[in-house]
Amino acid sequence: MNRDPNSARQALQNAELELQRGHRQAARRWAELAAAAAPELEEPWLILAALASPQASVAYLKHALQVNPQSSRARQGMRWAVQRLRQEEAKHSTTACSAQTQPSASAKARFDRGGTHGQPPVIPGRTLEARRRSFLPLLLVLACVTIAWAAWPGNASPALAFIRQNISLPQATPTLPGAAAEVLKPTYTPTFTPTPTNTPTLTASPTPTSTSTPTPTFTPTSTPQPTDTPVIPPTYEPPTPVPLPSGDGEHWIDVDLSQQRVYAYEGSVVVNSFIVSTGIWQHPTVTGQYHIYIKLLYANMSGPGYYLPNVPYTMYFYKGYALHGTYWHHNFGTPMSHGCVNLSIPDAEWLYNFASIGTLVNIHY
Repeated sequence: MNRDPNSARQALQNAELELQRGHRQAARRWAELAAAAAPELEEPWLILAALASPQASVAYLKHALQVNPQSSRARQGMRWAVQRLRQEEAKHSTTACSAQTQPSASAKARFDRGGTHGQPPVIPGRTLEARRRSFLPLLLVLACVTIAWAAWPGNASPALAFIRQNISLPQATPTLPGAAAEVLKPTYTPTFTPTPTNTPTLTASPTPTSTSTPTPTFTPTSTPQPTDTPVIPPTYEPPTPVPLPSGDGEHWIDVDLSQQRVYAYEGSVVVNSFIVSTGIWQHPTVTGQYHIYIKLLYANMSGPGYYLPNVPYTMYFYKGYALHGTYWHHNFGTPMSHGCVNLSIPDAEWLYNFASIGTLVNIHY
């Protein structure tokens, strides 16, 4: 499987066009194809980082910095992604804290004993009742002054006449001791209707606004017009071998070439296994420890003497080597491939959902 920079540039141009149209899913698909065809280019990783979640954005930008450690766009994007990740963590932390906030037992005990520092507890109902009783005489006096001022002949004017014709002063309503006093306010004379009813005032609910994910700024590279050239699997340098995960629940994949079987692990526990087909002796599957560096729902694969379009559930872990679904044969358990690990489509779908970018793949005999 060989890389194809021309196909990558064509996919990049399509991704940029879809971004301008606001089609984020389509732009992501084209960026994934560009990264698969030429992972040594910086632009696909920047586009994927702009369209991904905060955690995935950090992983994509790490790839961009590996490609170009001096890239100012990748460094700016990394600061943006880390800030998003911290904001998301702070949001979850604030929600958890507010959900757990409850009155303490000591505060309740102080209230039952009579408040803090020996002062009597404040009873909200009695305070509000006392305030309403204190305001009632003031409101009555204010109403009397207003009526006297309006009746004084020296206040006759066109404006006052209009007010007298259109506004009627309210009458004070006596209240029983301890009852809530109503606040007096002007009452407008309603237009006569057969059955007068009070029209309730609807409180408009705030309209939620969708917050769009900010996209880091970068200058797109001009690329030629796309053609029907198939996308060729990417190349990628193998990572340094690492110890296998222990019992901490981390997901990782073990490929046994002797048994032609794949095992899915959570820490030290096998949660699933599948019969596969690996590379034939002329094109053997590589051995060692690698990490999944890109996942594609569908990928076009080609090589000497073959072309396979829309290969499903593809996960590349080293150069053009990948775990993927297979629709052109069902002879699992026997080496059949040019180096990839062939799975049935249902098994590939399960493994695709189980793994993520960065998942360890351990291959051995």
